[in-house]
Amino acid sequence: MTDARIPVRSRPAIQARGEDTRRRILETALDLFAAHGYEGASTRQIAEGAGVNLPAIQYYFGNKEGLYRAIIEGIAADTDRHMASLAPRVRAALDAPDTPREELAALLCEMLETFVVLVTSGTQIESRRLIFARAEIEETPGLDVLHENGMRQIFNPCLGLLSRLHGKPATDQEMAVRTLALIGQVVIFCNNHKQPVLAGSGLDAESVRLMKVVVREHTDAICRAAVATSAK
Repeated sequence: MTDARIPVRSRPAIQARGEDTRRRILETALDLFAAHGYEGASTRQIAEGAGVNLPAIQYYFGNKEGLYRAIIEGIAADTDRHMASLAPRVRAALDAPDTPREELAALLCEMLETFVVLVTSGTQIESRRLIFARAEIEETPGLDVLHENGMRQIFNPCLGLLSRLHGKPATDQEMAVRTLALIGQVVIFCNNHKQPVLAGSGLDAESVRLMKVVVREHTDAICRAAVATSAK
């Protein structure tokens, strides 16, 4: 129920301030959870960093776990948006029994190129990478959301495409292993972009372009090998 005492024209301003407060809490919490871990970051630190009072966290998120889960769900939603234009095309190709292998291979390359962009760009990308790494090690709340999202948006589509190229069912254990190895060539950039080989360039546009080129070359070679093997 809305408060009739609040002038109608002032309600959008109040809502905008509320959205800004919520955003600042989430951005601050993401950085602090990434830097100190779920247990190490306190709600008091987060409130001070966001410039809000402590009850604001309870008002918007309930408690510390609710805040952390909101961050994880936001990351998953960003992944969904990032893959939104490609996912329907992959599903359509996999649903059609006569999709040419060239199209399947092209989609697999595009999947992995899109994944490269996902893990190397966007706001607070360093903190997002650390959140992923810590979530796995610390088994934090929301880890199940990250796993489900990664399986649905990345692993399962790649598994389906690679299995079709090999002419084998997606339930084949070899296909799961090959898919993990394929995705691994992108995952390596999540936590190792500061190695000496990338010193001085980091994650600038040219470095990302080079990553995409190399991943496509590797994936294209794997696809051609899969087609040749299944044709025998």
